[in-house]
This record gives sequence, structure tokens and C-alpha cells, in this order.
Amino acid sequence: MNHNPSPEESQRKAKPVAPKVKELIGRSQSVILATVDADGHPNSSYAPFVKIDNTFYILVSFMAKHTKNLADGRKASVMFIEDESATKQIYARERLTLEASASQVERDSEVWNAAIAKLKETHGKVVNIISDMGDFILIALNPLKGSYVNGFGSAYSVDENLEITEHRNDVNHQSK
Repeated sequence: MNHNPSPEESQRKAKPVAPKVKELIGRSQSVILATVDADGHPNSSYAPFVKIDNTFYILVSFMAKHTKNLADGRKASVMFIEDESATKQIYARERLTLEASASQVERDSEVWNAAIAKLKETHGKVVNIISDMGDFILIALNPLKGSYVNGFGSAYSVDENLEITEHRNDVNHQSK
């Protein structure tokens, strides 16, 4: 007779999987964005990105709601998540969620030029076109803190350097 463990049994037996925060980011070409406007209305979107040191750079148009929210210097939440087609368990997709500060990068500055060059290298010729358009701006997203999950019983706190600071398995899920 096959015995399928209950979620509670699985939780008790779960062992953390070695965190691979930087590998998840490295497999990603875009980041999911959550922003809030001046009236507190949420907006979710995505943008292709590049990472230089521990900062994520996105080239975004003012035609998108999230751009004004980010340009106004509001904090954002960014998420990198395992592709659905690659996951073994939809409830336990590998994911990294970060709180981030947002700031606009001055056009033609040293940082602008470095980020645009890397965006061109990573995402192709389209960056040549859109980086010259006046409604596109470069936003720097600097991580503040976050969480990384890579399976049941495998949740971690992450610091601004994208380093694991603690394994957060001290509070188990509660049964009904």
C-alpha cells in the first residue's frame, strides 16, 4: 500500500535545499515588478533587466504605469521566479522576492552608459532603438531585503547583498 505523506509530515521531514539565489537571478532575463502609485493603487508588470554589482537596471517607458511610480522614487517589490514549465511542484516554485529602492539614472552618465551597454549585450539590438527614445528612462533598483524560497521548508531571509541571512523554518504551517 502506497502511503502519501500529509503536508504536515512533509513539512516535518523537509530539509532545506542549498540556496541558489544568484543562480536564479542568472537564469532570468526579466524581473516582475510591483509598484504603488501616489494614491496607493498597486500595479504589477515586468521589465527586462541587467545586474551590475548588486543593482538591477531596467529601461522602461513612461507609457507604462510602473515607470512613473519608479521615477517618483517609490520603493518597489521585485520578484524572480522559476518558470512554471520547469517546476516540479507549483506550490513550491523557486522564487526570490526583494524590497528595493528605485532611482532614476541620469541619461548619458557613466552609470547610464555602462548599464545601456550591458542591456544591449544581453537583450539585443532593440535596446539601441528604445534607449534613444525620450520616454524611456533607466531605473536603478537597489535591493534592501527579501526572501528566497526553493521548496517546502526551505525559506530564507536575504539581505541587501543578496546573501542568505537566516533559514526561516522556525514557524511551521498550522493545520485546520
